[in-house]
Amino acid sequence: MADNVQQLLRDLAAGEHADRPAVLHEDEVLTWREHLTEAATEAAAVIGLADPGRPLHVGVLLGNSPEMLRSMAGAALGGYVLCGINTTRRGPALVADVRRSDCQLLLVNAEHRDLVDGLDLGDVRVVDIGSAEWAGLLAASATGVDDLVPHREVEAMDTFMMIFTSGTSGEPKAVQVAHLMVLFSGLNLVERFQVTADDVCYISMPLFHSNAVVAGWAVAIGAAAAMVPARFSASGFLADVRRYGATYMNYVGKPLAIVLATPEQPDDADNPLRQAFGNEASDRDIADFSRRFGCSVMDGFGSTELAVIVTRSEGTPPGSIGTGMDGVAIYSSETITECPVAVFDESGALVNADEAIGELVNVNGAGYFQGYYNDAKANDERMRHGMYWSGDLAYKDADGFIYLAGRTADWMRVDGENLAAAPIERVLMRLPVLSQVAVYAVPDGRVGDQVMAAIVLVDDAELTPVELEKFLADQPDLSPKAWPRYVRVAPSLPSTATNKVIKRELAAQGPTAGNGVLWTREERGRSYS
Repeated sequence: MADNVQQLLRDLAAGEHADRPAVLHEDEVLTWREHLTEAATEAAAVIGLADPGRPLHVGVLLGNSPEMLRSMAGAALGGYVLCGINTTRRGPALVADVRRSDCQLLLVNAEHRDLVDGLDLGDVRVVDIGSAEWAGLLAASATGVDDLVPHREVEAMDTFMMIFTSGTSGEPKAVQVAHLMVLFSGLNLVERFQVTADDVCYISMPLFHSNAVVAGWAVAIGAAAAMVPARFSASGFLADVRRYGATYMNYVGKPLAIVLATPEQPDDADNPLRQAFGNEASDRDIADFSRRFGCSVMDGFGSTELAVIVTRSEGTPPGSIGTGMDGVAIYSSETITECPVAVFDESGALVNADEAIGELVNVNGAGYFQGYYNDAKANDERMRHGMYWSGDLAYKDADGFIYLAGRTADWMRVDGENLAAAPIERVLMRLPVLSQVAVYAVPDGRVGDQVMAAIVLVDDAELTPVELEKFLADQPDLSPKAWPRYVRVAPSLPSTATNKVIKRELAAQGPTAGNGVLWTREERGRSYS
């Protein structure tokens, strides 16, 4: 059995599914044989252009397109490293990502070509894949999968891609994603969801991000299922699923909530989708999406680094992300000891947050994490005391189920009490009219923090301050100190390309800036105005 993506694709090109559909895009259908032949040809052209004395790192600004899928397969077959450049980055930030990942080449298409105009990329060669020059290079490099001479024969732990973290709590870092890591994730999901060559994988999350790579693309190549590279659209989602016959989809962040915010139709469940898998959906959105679209939804926990693995199983309590695999624990970053088990009162409120909430760690080390490329400081921050520190806050109940409490930056000190953002967000999301919620700290005028929440309502929904007050008062597991002092009813929240809310932007705006309507709670009362 293959232990790297290079060999898996070679086997696929020569196997029984070679003439089945691989790429579905608009009216175009490519078989696996056609797709992988194109990928091998691109790999030969890239290798021919490269300086053999330098690491062969190839950046891509291609969006979710057949060309991006071709470049991913080409990098695997060619044995070089693909660097997924975030298409939402601009100017100096984009230059920093390209340079940090030591790209020799940067492949761009017509949609993204303007992003690099006027930028000083040093000795990086920008290749417009729509140009006559590139077409000529491909024609001169035409080859089959069997005839391709790769840059390197790949080993399991060689880097397949550099994928940048989302950057929600700091500058993005380039994670070195190994071939084995991609296979491990993809084949695990193929087995879990019984994905076969008859399935169609709808990939609308950005292909420069780990979720689309390991929970979308890796599933498709592992099962020889067809792939649909798409741009996420709440209004176009169901039409796409029906048009392409999509049976499996991946998601990260808030896509389920965004789709659910569109008006429900009586025939929404009349579609071929049977399985959705992803991260960070609320319990309410999981249930509503499953009911409305007639499919199964499985939500898990994962980061680009894949050093801490938590899996959800049948019987996982509401709000929990599941149980940790071997080595996963919750530690205090101050005492470097494991945190006590969470204690809840009769209403379900966490009563020992100061002790129980800590950082998710892997006590056995880095797991599959190969380190951030060219970033010794960030590596040292992640690997402390022989353990991997995720930056995610969590607590664990007596049965071993883990609950997220936010990022380490999500701690708030309110009236001398430590509060975490995620438990407050979970309570607020019980309010049916809310589509999205972000809870974060803003400075108190005297000392410590105040709780602020930015909320987005479901389309055409309404909410009054009085209705919010009543809702909060009816939640027995919500501490009075956790009532937001400020609530901003906003049309949208700042987010990354992977639909993760950028809280640092919200916190920087504070109560005085930002879009929407601000409600303020009286300092010691429960009324908003």
